[in-house]
Amino acid sequence: TTAALLAAASVLTLAGAASAQNAAPEPVGKGSLIVTVRMTGVLPQADDAIVTAAGADSGLKVDVGDDWMPTLGFTYFVADHWAVEAILGATQHEVRAKGGATDVAVHETWVLPPVVTLQYRPTPNATISPYVGAGVSYMAFFDGKDKNGFEVDLDDGFGVALQAGADWNLSGPWTLNLD
Repeated sequence: TTAALLAAASVLTLAGAASAQNAAPEPVGKGSLIVTVRMTGVLPQADDAIVTAAGADSGLKVDVGDDWMPTLGFTYFVADHWAVEAILGATQHEVRAKGGATDVAVHETWVLPPVVTLQYRPTPNATISPYVGAGVSYMAFFDGKDKNGFEVDLDDGFGVALQAGADWNLSGPWTLNLD
């Protein structure tokens, strides 16, 4: 699935580059804003124990499904080699209770996981421009629906975001990005 998504993104980006008629890449630096459309995967690693209302261990574990959605990224250069990036989008996830012969849906929810990072870009105008970043993310759950008689309580929360990637400056305003 990931390979198909990357291939689709590459085709769209290369089609746009062809229409730019091989213009030189636009330089970036302090004050530049880059807007990106991307596919983002939210791939939870939850396996917490499920407890009853009385606090007893049920013997079941949480399993949260993955989701891929189109998202928007906004990268603003605060200096020639330093940028702040915000990634915005929402994904939908099914929460299941698993253990032994049990595998049952207990909740479905949307999550808004905005991520803000400070990036260092050593060669922002090179043909291939790598970067690293660090920042914060916040998981805000909304529009949740309990299923199959379960009552699920999800807590919003902050997390650490680490980032590494590169832009391949194709032509004009067009780049291909891997993050």
